[in-house]
Amino acid sequence: MQRVDVAIVGGGPAGTSAAIAAAERGADAIVIEKGVPRSDRDRLGPDSTDAAGFLDYWVDIADIDVEALPEDVILREIDGADFVGPNEHVAIDRTGLPSSYDGFGFTFDRTRLDDHLRDRAEQMGAEYRVGTAVRSVETDLTGTPEHTLRLADGSEIVSSQLILADGPQRQVTIPVLDQYLPADRQASSVMNPRSANHIAYQEYREFPEEVFDPSRLSFWWGWMPGETAYPWIFPNAGSVARIGLTMPIGMDIGDVSDRDAYRLLKPEDERFPTGRVLVRRMLDELYGDEYDVETDFPVLESGHGKSDGTETYPISSTKPIDSPTDANIAVVGGAMGTTSAFHEGGDHVAIRTGKIAGRLAATDSLDRYNRSWKEAIGEEVRRNVAMASIVEAYTPADWDHVFRTVRDILSYRDGGSMIDFSSVRTGFDALSLLTRYEWRRFLQRGDRCAMIQESTYSVR
Repeated sequence: MQRVDVAIVGGGPAGTSAAIAAAERGADAIVIEKGVPRSDRDRLGPDSTDAAGFLDYWVDIADIDVEALPEDVILREIDGADFVGPNEHVAIDRTGLPSSYDGFGFTFDRTRLDDHLRDRAEQMGAEYRVGTAVRSVETDLTGTPEHTLRLADGSEIVSSQLILADGPQRQVTIPVLDQYLPADRQASSVMNPRSANHIAYQEYREFPEEVFDPSRLSFWWGWMPGETAYPWIFPNAGSVARIGLTMPIGMDIGDVSDRDAYRLLKPEDERFPTGRVLVRRMLDELYGDEYDVETDFPVLESGHGKSDGTETYPISSTKPIDSPTDANIAVVGGAMGTTSAFHEGGDHVAIRTGKIAGRLAATDSLDRYNRSWKEAIGEEVRRNVAMASIVEAYTPADWDHVFRTVRDILSYRDGGSMIDFSSVRTGFDALSLLTRYEWRRFLQRGDRCAMIQESTYSVR
């Protein structure tokens, strides 16, 4: 039996950031990571997945020093993003939010970031144990809470502070939380990965240089059905880009109304197409008239992605949750629902919540965690939840309408006038969109941004 001050379940950005923060403050910390093999990593590590990247203000949310990152972590500097509807589009060249980062953002190699954070944690004195999983957690609440973690290799770890960072699959988090929640608010129900997550799929493909845009993120909305379901193209190093999509798990094509409106669905589809099929259709739509997609946009099967140049992974689509801190437990990153299917990423909030939990755990003050994460990332959570709720039932026509409206808003903010546009109603549409957004964001104020609030837990 090994005794430590802080036990951390999960070795991704949230878990390793927690370990760094705890070890920096002198705590004896251990990270337990079951480990998954990848074709682009020599050693076992977390279930890494390259996301969209970092936007400028995400750097400040994550509280990271970009200049201190190894050179091979950052792949591309990004100067903007394009949002494309069935017939309309809008181009963004700034986020409009205060940031210390000079630029729109960057794409990065997630496995290299994971390895960098792991190395930092070990340099600070934390232990990173990979290759075994946590089978169960038993907590003794008779005095100061004490947690016993039983591992698949037969060993046991006892800690006074427990940080759960096992990602959106929540294999350890859910059974730990359920024991403190009422029957009608069980984490196994409201945070069940089968209903609370989206599934994402992407391929690493070599693009012809003449169509490869190295400095912009691209998203297509209204091309496929489903809440926050959209394809993307993100530039990597060289002329390699990741093309992929996110969609709800287990979506039934029979539930889709007006199927003909979606460019990636076909009349002959008897079930919802797989990610692989949808990506191929996307490439055909964009480039099929001039290129042989499979020949001119080859999948890079060696050295890219989890397996054969592809990745499939879950993304949380819930609101985040508070933690049962009376039991000296903090849930961080994807496990708490901070990652978002709406913006295809969450490493920035994972890193920040991990840092907060690690710092507080090292000083025996996890009781401040729920208040602290809301102060640090509450505005980002409210933005994501508000926008996702607004677009939940959007049709392709709605996306075209909103992109026209957003262009009008941007023009207005850049010094244009609403009355210059083709329809007098444009100004009212813009005002309506902004009003709905601000109202939805207001509804998430304070503790309401948490799907499970601290008061819901019964620990003692």
